[in-house]
Amino acid sequence: MKKKVIAILILIIGITILIIYLNNRVVDDNSGFTLKENLKTEIYTKANINDYIKNIEGKIIEKPQINTKKLGKQEISFIYLNKDNKKRRGTIEIEIVDTEKPLVWLSNNYNTKIGEEINLKDKIICIDNYDKNPSCEIKGEYDINKEGIYPLTYKAIDSSGNTFEKEFTLTVYTLVTKSENENTSQPQIEPKYTDFQEVIKNYKDENNEIGIDVSKWQGDIDFKKVKNAGATFVMIRVGSQNGVKGDYVLDPYFKQNIENALKNDLKVGIYFYSYADSEKEATKQANWVIKQIKEYDINLPVVFDFESFDILNDMELSIYGLNEIAHSFINTLEEKGYNGMLYGSKNYLISLWKYHTNPVWLAHYTDNTNYGGEYFMWQMCNDGKIDGIEGYVDIDILYKNSSEN
Repeated sequence: MKKKVIAILILIIGITILIIYLNNRVVDDNSGFTLKENLKTEIYTKANINDYIKNIEGKIIEKPQINTKKLGKQEISFIYLNKDNKKRRGTIEIEIVDTEKPLVWLSNNYNTKIGEEINLKDKIICIDNYDKNPSCEIKGEYDINKEGIYPLTYKAIDSSGNTFEKEFTLTVYTLVTKSENENTSQPQIEPKYTDFQEVIKNYKDENNEIGIDVSKWQGDIDFKKVKNAGATFVMIRVGSQNGVKGDYVLDPYFKQNIENALKNDLKVGIYFYSYADSEKEATKQANWVIKQIKEYDINLPVVFDFESFDILNDMELSIYGLNEIAHSFINTLEEKGYNGMLYGSKNYLISLWKYHTNPVWLAHYTDNTNYGGEYFMWQMCNDGKIDGIEGYVDIDILYKNSSEN
């Protein structure tokens, strides 16, 4: 009798487990939802499974990560509850595409003297958002030994077939020299400069601070006078890379600049001038920077400063790859407790730094910037004059929410 009861209990438990399993098992079923017509997503954009579902009988309970960093088709599976509250697995196929033309920066006209060699391809930036090596060519003929205006066409095609094409001209001219009798004197023009005191008067308010950024080009600086002039912070160049794949060079004025700035109670940030052509190189640079600054009180961000755009054609980088280099530098610093920041001019921020997610130090030399993105510091001029520095200096406005650690 006892064995019979045990057998019945085991049977009941088994049936219960089976019922639970049957009720909770995930069954492949694509009948509980309908799809939108467009199952394509642009490369590097954020995508969610809901972007492709038109209607669903129940609700999605497990959403997968969708990788939009690689072109091509991919199967995406997700778990949803159907109208009977049963778990079902839906599977759809989406395609990651690239419909963006290569980015080409060229002028409408280039000039060269007769007989002077000119490499037009080096003067024109050609880079793609995805393709590391887009096809870039100049169509048309010209003769640098013959004066004239030559109509040419620049054409760039990426691996997805997206095409950029624009006409421009090359002017070959004869250099005209002035005769001995011709008056060559020029009127004396007083050099333009931006006075630091005027910047304080026109821009200082309760929500910002006014400061400068310096390197070896400013020579010996009297930071006491800089402080007394009203500056509250200074961004200091720690060093630079000696060209692509070159050594890292400490700015010869870095040590005296940072020690004297801190001695005079100025807030300090750091920047490094980089030629990094890979994420590995950028990480290495960040660690070098950390080694140089670890003994100092850095209260402002450490900045990735890449301005080698004239050699991008030879670096075999995509726009996305360039942004990943900046991320590697900044992320390495942030892992060690520093605040990272990206330096860029208005045009480059819009065109090349389009995938970054880091705080921005905007360079835009104007009285009122119309840059539409977010920025935490604004380098407003490079012709500033401040007591304590003999020549010109960049003047910056720091917005207070960016100075909080």
